[in-house]
Amino acid sequence: MKELRIIAGDATSPQAKGPKVIAHVCNDIGGWGKGFVLALSKRWPEPERDYRAWHRSRSGNDFGLGALRLVQVRPDTWVANMVAQRGIRTGSGGPPIRYDALERCLAALGGEALGLGASVHMPRIGCGLAGGKWERVEPLIGGALCARGVAVTVYDHA
Repeated sequence: MKELRIIAGDATSPQAKGPKVIAHVCNDIGGWGKGFVLALSKRWPEPERDYRAWHRSRSGNDFGLGALRLVQVRPDTWVANMVAQRGIRTGSGGPPIRYDALERCLAALGGEALGLGASVHMPRIGCGLAGGKWERVEPLIGGALCARGVAVTVYDHA
């Protein structure tokens, strides 16, 4: 069991040695233009390019709620695009976050991180534009990653 660390900093600049995965939540409608994705795109073009292509060809692939794609951005760093947000607006159906989809994404991420021998780095996923509650998200991270021995660092913007 690894501990979940919460530190001040920038999740696009992971503070760790060795292989690293930067995880974040994407929506299921192909939108990429607000929130944490802007910081990702400023640093690397590949995650956005891959996400848009994945969405465009969704009729022939696994794109949808609960799906995960790792995009390599440096020899030792990947970005995990996790589709766990239905649309982009809070409405009568509640906030866009889908906790069940997030749980599936995190379970897949756990396997990928273990396979790479990587630590996982993220902002407070699902709690910004997706409207999720950290007290619901944190236990999902604990169960899918920390309990399996994956080191996780959560970054609060300083």
